[in-house]
Amino acid sequence: MAEISTSLRSSKINSATRKVLAAIFVVVLIAATILGGIQLTGSDSSKLPTVSAAAGQTPTISAPEGTPPAELTTEDVIVGTGAEVLPTSTLTVHYVLMTWSDGKLIESSWSGEPATFPLAQVVEGWQKGLPGAKEGGRRLLVIPPDMGYGPSGAGPIKPYETLIFAVDIIKVA
Repeated sequence: MAEISTSLRSSKINSATRKVLAAIFVVVLIAATILGGIQLTGSDSSKLPTVSAAAGQTPTISAPEGTPPAELTTEDVIVGTGAEVLPTSTLTVHYVLMTWSDGKLIESSWSGEPATFPLAQVVEGWQKGLPGAKEGGRRLLVIPPDMGYGPSGAGPIKPYETLIFAVDIIKVA
């Protein structure tokens, strides 16, 4: 009987110890996540560039890190409140273009007048990445090569380059 009593007390201690260790583990996991040591949202080896959110000013884009996403990735940096972009829209925009492979700024419309064009006449990444955005907004587009300039590249854009755009939507028609 004494053996059973000792065994029960031992399991109570183990249970309490397990609870304390589990609590410590959770606290450490949360702290590591907050401090950026652990990424809990999948095993993606890339970190998207950040884009400044100062409306009406040329956006800055941080240098990309890791492997680029294999699929089109979009993020609203500034959520617009005006007309919504449709696949058939004609847009007036300002944009900044960076290449993923070297983090170089390739082009910016901010040095001159905004660009105006039918959405149907630009690269597929824009055609699929801008619908749903609204006038007054700024959207980050990370465009894989097959939705950009592919194996041929274009001007300073190398073949098979992943493109990073910060697009300010000025007018939707």
